[in-house]
Amino acid sequence: MKAIKLLSLVVTGMVIAGMCGATLCLAASSPEESITVRVASYNVEFSKSATPEQIGEMFKPYKLDIIGFDEAPDGDWTARVGKVLGMKYSFVGEISSANHKDKYKTILSRTPLESTDEHKLTGRGWNPASVVSATTKIDGVPFAFYSLHICKSGANDGHAFSLATEVLPKEAAERVIVVGDFNNNIGDAAMSTIEGAGFRPTWNDLKIDVAKEFTYNAQDSKKNLGVIDHILYNTAARARATDGAIIELKNPLSDHKPVWAEIVFPRNLEKVKSEK
Repeated sequence: MKAIKLLSLVVTGMVIAGMCGATLCLAASSPEESITVRVASYNVEFSKSATPEQIGEMFKPYKLDIIGFDEAPDGDWTARVGKVLGMKYSFVGEISSANHKDKYKTILSRTPLESTDEHKLTGRGWNPASVVSATTKIDGVPFAFYSLHICKSGANDGHAFSLATEVLPKEAAERVIVVGDFNNNIGDAAMSTIEGAGFRPTWNDLKIDVAKEFTYNAQDSKKNLGVIDHILYNTAARARATDGAIIELKNPLSDHKPVWAEIVFPRNLEKVKSEK
């Protein structure tokens, strides 16, 4: 009887050891499969209602990797937000929206920015408009990031059309994020043009009914224009937004509400494509 019990214990031990060994082997042979990027966009209305330090404090809980600002002041304004957040890298465009004072597009990043550029956009409505861009490596993988401020328009007569047909098609990076104040609602012809160029709003993944929400006017809901601030990613990247929202502030820091999203990208796109 003792021999049977002893044999049972030995066999059980071998099974458990085998299972543990298999688990360790699996863990050792499975590299990180995805990269998570936490991103935000904010039209700060030339910092009329808040200091850059206040805006930095507001963003602290979101642990962001990269932020796109529009209607931002020139100079060190973006860097001052970054100082609060521990985000050392920034880029400030040179085209102020509609030639108004301190309405620049900027990028703030936790990782170094490369290939910084600004693209002038043409079309009906106020001009000039622009989008700033940069590339950065997050967890060793390159991403292209665009921050814009454009005018409301139709399918093929505005800044959105210029962005979708002249700027984004030239982007060589495999993973692209576009954020900003689009002055268009999801479902508008202009946004459909951008989506048709291969970009998906994070709202779709998050199941947020933007028809029931608004990002402008944060300071006067009676004048709201719906959700006109968006975050999009290129569908070719096979990504998915897993978290995010319109940030609701008791005391608004701008006439817009900030928006944020957590987007998960596959590390190995070729592998993902081959599995489809």
